[in-house]
Amino acid sequence: MVRRQEPGPRRPTIADIAQRAGVSKGSVSYALNGRPGVSEPTRRRILAIAEEVGWHPNRAARALSAARSGACGLALARPARTLAYEPFFAELISGIEAELSSRQVALMLQIVEDVEAETVALRRWWAERRVDGALLVDLRVEDPRVPLVEELGLPAVIVGGPGPTGSVPFFPGGDANGVSQIVQHLVRLGHRRIDRVAGSPEFAHTQLRTEVFAGALAGAGASGNVVTTDYSSAAAVEATRQLLLGSAPPTAIVYDSDLMAVAGLSAAQEMGTDVPGELSIASFDDSLICGVVRPSLTACARDVVGYGAQAARALISLIEDEPMPPYAVEPPRLVARASTAPPPGASASRGRRRTQHVVASTAEQSG
Repeated sequence: MVRRQEPGPRRPTIADIAQRAGVSKGSVSYALNGRPGVSEPTRRRILAIAEEVGWHPNRAARALSAARSGACGLALARPARTLAYEPFFAELISGIEAELSSRQVALMLQIVEDVEAETVALRRWWAERRVDGALLVDLRVEDPRVPLVEELGLPAVIVGGPGPTGSVPFFPGGDANGVSQIVQHLVRLGHRRIDRVAGSPEFAHTQLRTEVFAGALAGAGASGNVVTTDYSSAAAVEATRQLLLGSAPPTAIVYDSDLMAVAGLSAAQEMGTDVPGELSIASFDDSLICGVVRPSLTACARDVVGYGAQAARALISLIEDEPMPPYAVEPPRLVARASTAPPPGASASRGRRRTQHVVASTAEQSG
């Protein structure tokens, strides 16, 4: 009779250490591998627990993880029709690609339907060793991707995170600074009713902008409404009409993207609203289209290409177990153009401004 061999003692795992330390498995992985992403006290506590339970690295797993794919992943959960006209993402990807290609690293880009589909893609990429790390954009409130990459031990960097989220490094996009500059500019011009056409409320940066926008208005003794959209031009047109036809129409509207600002400008002009005589318009994002429309759009300029390169550089450092590079992206700066001006006074002056605008437009077209 063959005697059944009793199993030996179970080998301690990262999950065991995480449970005892009260942290995620991703945090344990960072601590054990000497990576940034956890505080020094937490790192020491994790290392002490690992020694206490007799944890040792699995050499076979280490050898497997040493085989690099030479690629980094970026999944975008945005409608393809919207991305086709989004200068921001074109510039961001350009910066990411420039940095990665200089290091002979490929960029794996995939357009997905939603954040759930993105988590599926991230899990598959890592399981199949198709990427060495990932860039996470459009951070959500209670974003499922953060605990996922921590669980997998997938090196990742959040692009545009408004603040610390788990153990994943983040690089702020200057949202608070940009919104403050735009509101201050409009307030200095004399506006006291400033509305905003925002992006999706599920995005963490949208919530941050909303908080800063409300605070800036309150601090200046101004007021305004916020209408959230899906970032599409059609939604921006509808939101603009809704605000201008309201019982207390604004004298200025701030848009969360240049694409929406151009769509809002067109809607306002079709309604017979003089920009900037009766309505000032400003965009959070700046691009070539802001300078070529008429009137040209006041916007907050950001070095988006440099921003993408900085995030890619940080991800490579994380993958290579190198020190994280210092944050070196220039802060946003306001570019005041023809779409913003002091608010109108009496209704008579509004009429004169509108007439002058029509004459000027006719002259420009004839010229």
